[in-house]
Amino acid sequence: MKIQVLEGALVEAPITDVTGMDRRAFGEFVGPGGELASYAFGWTTGADPHVARLSIGIGAGNPGGGTFHAVVFAHEGSHAFALVDQPFERVPQGGPDLSADRARAHEDVPFVWWVADNVLQSDRRAWWMRHWLLGTRCIQTGEVFERHEPVLLVSHEEDDGLWQLIGSSDADLRTARIGHLHHAVDEDPNLIDVLNLAPGETAVRAGAGGPWSAGG
Repeated sequence: MKIQVLEGALVEAPITDVTGMDRRAFGEFVGPGGELASYAFGWTTGADPHVARLSIGIGAGNPGGGTFHAVVFAHEGSHAFALVDQPFERVPQGGPDLSADRARAHEDVPFVWWVADNVLQSDRRAWWMRHWLLGTRCIQTGEVFERHEPVLLVSHEEDDGLWQLIGSSDADLRTARIGHLHHAVDEDPNLIDVLNLAPGETAVRAGAGGPWSAGG
């Protein structure tokens, strides 16, 4: 049996005291041996400090069950986790909310970090959150940036790691603009499916909202 990361609801709400959106994604994890966990992660665009939140619950109804809470933050070009006391979300598989100290001392904390790593690797909403955390920049053709054309080609350059978003017109770097990749997903949620391209990979589609395929 393979590891399964099952995406659940995505809850979005505008925030009144900052400019941005509060996003919370929910899901379930099933390990190769049938191990179960529930998770929730979220981020608020425009928030300071620039961190995301994560809750992972295990062992509902069991004496050793609990819900672990952490922050997710940018660290040396990637992301890192840190356990915190403040609860983030309630999740179905979770037990009592654990403080950071109790979570660190819990015998299953290595399993929880394993779940966290798999969730951020496999849940498409987590790819979106990670690009927000890292402030990933992308080059967009002028037509795409001004929203005159949909993105039809996405590339993650191998030499410099830069992302490019290209529409139906020939790419003209003279009109290209630089923006944040996570903002492009705000405008076109269908981009969420290609946010995990490895350096050197491209994806194409025939039209807005259509399925993506590997580029040539």
